[in-house]
Amino acid sequence: MQQTVPAQAQPLLRVENLQTHLYLRRGVLKAVDGVSLAVGTGETLGLVGESGCGKTMTCLSILRLLPKQSGRIVEGQVWLDGIDLTRLPEQEMARQWRGRRVAMVTQDPMTSLNPVFTVGDQVGAPLRAHGLASGARGVRDAAVKVLRHVRIPSAETRLDDYPHQFSGGMRQRVVSAMALACQPRLLILDEPTSNLDVTIQVQMIELFRELQNDSGLGIILITHDLGVAAAICHRVAVMYAGRIVEVGDVRTIYRRAAHPYTRALLDSIPHLGVRRERLASIGGQPPSLIDPPSGCRFAPRCAHRTAQCEREYPPEIQLAPHHTVACWHPLHEQA
Repeated sequence: MQQTVPAQAQPLLRVENLQTHLYLRRGVLKAVDGVSLAVGTGETLGLVGESGCGKTMTCLSILRLLPKQSGRIVEGQVWLDGIDLTRLPEQEMARQWRGRRVAMVTQDPMTSLNPVFTVGDQVGAPLRAHGLASGARGVRDAAVKVLRHVRIPSAETRLDDYPHQFSGGMRQRVVSAMALACQPRLLILDEPTSNLDVTIQVQMIELFRELQNDSGLGIILITHDLGVAAAICHRVAVMYAGRIVEVGDVRTIYRRAAHPYTRALLDSIPHLGVRRERLASIGGQPPSLIDPPSGCRFAPRCAHRTAQCEREYPPEIQLAPHHTVACWHPLHEQA
């Protein structure tokens, strides 16, 4: 388990009060509602929470890859290397930033790979688009180098294969190669190991850790698997219903979780050697993001709620130098 942020970490990404709305027929859905976070150089931040809590939408907002008709960033800033990405023209964002300085690995590699093009064509595409390689031979040599970088055996011959000829783990490596081809400063990983068996998960985690150590890459890991987050992340941000409710380093979050939601997520993890008749679960459902409650959004599902929780959303409280929580009644203060 990685427990401390690297000493050399510098502010690479800073998101401040990000608000992203989806304009739907039934109303305005506040998918991201005031999210602030930071990622340092050489640091991995885990973004965890239940499905639908806003993790992926937060990262798509960073990349400005929202649905054209319905998605819109209505407030907030996204600073990458000192530049506010929300103010850039779309053409500049596409040519100089998206894929070049910030890239994303999606959850299912088959949604990112075109079955009618070879792996070499697809890995070479971002290199051509950003002018980092030219000519058939130059693009091919650069693609081979990238495939070797993500540990694909016999890269020279596999370059001419099609996605269906690769295993699930190898396809995930190909998608990672496409994202890493232009040597971005920030890499977003959206559930990169969820469709892989345990052995391949370990290999992918080791691969991302090695790539980060080699290049100082900043990483945002989107996951609902707290075991994977513990293995690769330096810090963890817990999201619930469009907002971040707790942030801390891995050791603190796993040993002294302060928000009832974070504690409930940890309690639902099965532990090797511990016999339970029934796994712990979180009762109820997350609130509607079209008409969210005015108070704490976790209050209806929280055993520690009070009338104040239902009336007002809690402010962010600093519990330790690297540990914040948005809760009226932090749990470890009660311990």
